[in-house]
Amino acid sequence: MDPQPTTPADLRPCAHCGRDVPQRAGAGRPFRYCRDNDGACQRASRNSRMRHRNAPGLPGQVARTWEVVDRLDQVVETLTEALHAELSPAGVQRQLAQARADAAAEIAAAHTARDEAREAAETAAADTARARQETRAALAAADTARQRAEQSDARADAAQEQVEQATAAADTARRDAAAAQALRVQAERDRDAARHELRALRAERDAARQLAADLTVDRDAARADAARHATDAQRAVADAAAARQETRQAHADATAARADATAAADRARQAEAAAQAARQDVTAARADADAARQEAAARTARAGEELAAALARVDALTAELAQTRAEVQRAHRASAADRARLADLDRALADADAAQRRAGQLANQVSDLATALARLSGQSG
Repeated sequence: MDPQPTTPADLRPCAHCGRDVPQRAGAGRPFRYCRDNDGACQRASRNSRMRHRNAPGLPGQVARTWEVVDRLDQVVETLTEALHAELSPAGVQRQLAQARADAAAEIAAAHTARDEAREAAETAAADTARARQETRAALAAADTARQRAEQSDARADAAQEQVEQATAAADTARRDAAAAQALRVQAERDRDAARHELRALRAERDAARQLAADLTVDRDAARADAARHATDAQRAVADAAAARQETRQAHADATAARADATAAADRARQAEAAAQAARQDVTAARADADAARQEAAARTARAGEELAAALARVDALTAELAQTRAEVQRAHRASAADRARLADLDRALADADAAQRRAGQLANQVSDLATALARLSGQSG
């Protein structure tokens, strides 16, 4: 058998007329018929196959084989177009660009969520710091109120001591008043006794006068008795003068006792008024202390509620931060999945390249088979 002449890689013989047909440089289905006669060679070859399809012997087999080859060409063309549309570099690049755009969008959303979570965490930290400051201020106010309450208690204790001192002073004044009253009673008794003695002396004086009158009648008879009675009368007058002096002294003592009693009563009233004012001060101080305690308790309760609310906000923001972190992790996992899909696409691209190479090889084999059949048909003709 003669060796077949070699043809250049960019030329193939026409399957009908045998002329060289220029091929395209890139991959794809090779041209089997002449391209410069509006498909005349392809139509003539098809008509020839249709005529010899039912012919007996080798021509019929060749015609049927050509039909199989045409069907294989159609299948190869369909497969080549599908592979070119789906697994061509442009298609793969488009899918890669779409996947990268989706991954970039998800990553941007994850970064946005992370930034929002950071801002929320910073806001929560600021709220927590503000709540702590408010709590410190409330505690300081409570301490101040407690100090004021302690000062009020101290003032109340001092006022109580003043009340006790005033009560003691009032008791002393009462005792002084009682002593003055006793002195006054004693002075009145002394005055009554002096009056009684004065009346007695007056009675004696009257009796002496009567006796002097009687003795005047009997003066001549009893001058000695008259002189004696005169002496007794003078003594009685002196005693009466002394009694009058004692009476005046008793009146002066009684007046002084009354003045002392009045002054003691005034001091007692003043002490009682001071004690009443001290009691009112104690009552006001206790009321202030109770109000301060209530205010401190209310502020402490409000501070506790604000602290609880701040802690609740911190817990909520912490939960949101954890959720955001979970979303970021899911986004990272999605990015990893996208990377895996990109790797799968790369592998698919490699498989597509391999399939395209296999399709090219199959097309070359079909073309070689068609050329061999054409030559066989030419030899048989």
